Amino acid sequence: MREPAFWYRPPSLISLLLSPLGAVYGLFTGRRMQRAGFDAGIPVLCIGNYHLGGAGKTPMALALTRLLRDLGETPIVLSRGYGGRLRGPVVVDAARHEAADVGDEPLMLARTVPVVVARDRIDGLALAKSQNASVILMDDGFQNSAIAKDASMIVIDGDRGLGNGKVFPAGPLRAPLPPQIARTDALVVIGDGSAARPVAAAIVAQGKLVLSAHVRADRASLAPLHGKRVLAFAGIGDPGRFFRTLRSHGIEVVAERAFPDHHPFSDREIAALIAEAKREALTLVTTEKDMVRLRKAKGATALGTA
Repeated sequence: MREPAFWYRPPSLISLLLSPLGAVYGLFTGRRMQRAGFDAGIPVLCIGNYHLGGAGKTPMALALTRLLRDLGETPIVLSRGYGGRLRGPVVVDAARHEAADVGDEPLMLARTVPVVVARDRIDGLALAKSQNASVILMDDGFQNSAIAKDASMIVIDGDRGLGNGKVFPAGPLRAPLPPQIARTDALVVIGDGSAARPVAAAIVAQGKLVLSAHVRADRASLAPLHGKRVLAFAGIGDPGRFFRTLRSHGIEVVAERAFPDHHPFSDREIAALIAEAKREALTLVTTEKDMVRLRKAKGATALGTA
């Protein structure tokens, strides 16, 4: 979905009108979070968000994967496979599956770490354990209580924060903030922005851990783009962050095209992007997450990635 602009502005009339719906949604989600979850029998680490949209969970999952492997563990990621058609449980095969099967984020993660996709998280847990997992990394699922979590790490963007601080659909929050903070073990703030400071202060007040992190661009991918004029496009939670990252590394971004998160690009859209790039003598650039959704699209081989 494409995030409404009013979510990241001061409270407005439209957010006020939607607040009763947000109260009902928040009540339901808050109660669900209080249920006792199934004991996995092995450590379960959840990487989640307080809000809808992207904040950097996938890079965090990859970083934790490397750390756990260095400690001698065998991590397996458990995901619902948002955007995929398979209900699972299924072990993601990066060579065989497509984003339309298992979702773009699980497919991208599967290049580095074993990933199990399952709509029913307990079924997915059983499959992951059968694959000799010594620890489960839950990709999202913080607000879902099906499986008991040993630790929950919340990722938040330092520039965007939590927007207007209201619960969906009046704002981006998935549940009221107090019960979410109460179940948080650590907060990871991505970037140097100040928008997350109020939340970080609340976490510190509870004696919980607040960490600072930065997402680094792959220099090997950026190097061929220097000196070129670029048409950048992305269908992620925060396309603007991708565009800003390119510019911060000296890439001349002439045109930007933002699409909703997890956007299933049509052949027509790809053809239009390629035609525009050729017409203006621009190089097409997109994200790794978008690229996994483009593998079967006509013209995808003509696209660059950063």
